[in-house]
Amino acid sequence: MTTTGELRAAAEKGPPWWWVMWRSAVLDVGLALVSAAECAVEGVPFAQDAGIPLAVGIVFGLLAGSVLVLRRRWPIAVVLVSIAITPAQMGFLMGIVGLYTLAASELPRRIIGSLAGMSLLGTLIVTFVRVRQDMARGDLTMGDWFVPFASITTSLGLTAPPLLLGLYVGARRRLMESLRERADSLERELQLLAERAEERAEWARGEERTRIAREMHDVVAHRVSLMVVHAAALQAVARKDPEKAVKNAALVGDMGRQALTELREMLGVLRSDAPKPREGVPLAAVGAAAAAAASRAADEESVADGPWLADLDVLVGQSAAAGMVVELSVDGDSRVYAAEIEQTAFRVVQEALTNVHKHAAGAKTHVRLAHRAAEIAMQVENEPPDEVSAAAAARLPSGGNGLVGMRERVLALGGVFVSGPTDAGGFRVSAVIPAS
Repeated sequence: MTTTGELRAAAEKGPPWWWVMWRSAVLDVGLALVSAAECAVEGVPFAQDAGIPLAVGIVFGLLAGSVLVLRRRWPIAVVLVSIAITPAQMGFLMGIVGLYTLAASELPRRIIGSLAGMSLLGTLIVTFVRVRQDMARGDLTMGDWFVPFASITTSLGLTAPPLLLGLYVGARRRLMESLRERADSLERELQLLAERAEERAEWARGEERTRIAREMHDVVAHRVSLMVVHAAALQAVARKDPEKAVKNAALVGDMGRQALTELREMLGVLRSDAPKPREGVPLAAVGAAAAAAASRAADEESVADGPWLADLDVLVGQSAAAGMVVELSVDGDSRVYAAEIEQTAFRVVQEALTNVHKHAAGAKTHVRLAHRAAEIAMQVENEPPDEVSAAAAARLPSGGNGLVGMRERVLALGGVFVSGPTDAGGFRVSAVIPAS
């Protein structure tokens, strides 16, 4: 509801104080006083013609004229009173103001037209009779044509101008109220859009944090897990087999450098995409910024330099070098997939191998990759470990986010992810991702 509507509704709850503003009340009271004075003066000849006491005519004029104070509350009553006292030749101001108020109100047009017609007809008849009587007494020496001319002119002059002015003012008032309501509605819509944009921006920030955490986990967990495994093996063979110890130390160094390189690349992407602080951002840009932030994760993964399925041999080789017995089998003809599909498939295998290092060190592991017509499937399954190895003694920590991150990646691409223990006591991770 607009401010005008609220004020009007509040005014209707407390009669007789129906005015919206004090100046409206002062204007109506002033017009009522002038109308009462006019009718009181006109009540003197009315009392003389009607043969009633002069005081009665004056009091009648005062009461009739003071009805104009109700013009905003009951405009129909004011017009009816002005029509009723027309034969007494009083209430001209009340008739004009009453018709104006009636035409400017929100009453149906048929009621306004009916009352205006009654006022026109009443004024026409009274004027016709008065002018004819004056000509009969000799007060007027005009021809017979003057009677209808004076009657029509007077009735139209007292009825048409206030009626047309009231219709114009009422239409303009309704137009302004409509524009005000539209402005209020637009303001509410903009506020709602701003709230939704803030929600989308918050959701985008949450998605971005989740994506960064998942990427950091994938990059760091696998490399560091292998480094810990090699460090444990290095500690075990340092005195017995110096040559193997040197080899393990070199592997630890290589994996550390690879981990640092991937971290630098990721941090470089984050810094390059960091938005510059701006002031006075327009409201229209909030939604677009939120939408851009919401889709940033998918866009960055699609263009970033990341691991590919062709690197699976290297990944499996690193696990084998860490002491894992791992086999890789590929079914179907390999082909190029979208960047996010290849990266997701690689990360699933990488995280599954990392979990084997953490929880089933020394277990034989099978990595299967299948290229199908409309999808790509991968499975990493490990057998139960036979004995506690040096890698198991390293006690690799687990954050509990590996399976969650794999599931999120696969489901984001519309795939299916299943993980759980096998009947033989091992663990299996399976994922199927649509190829397009």
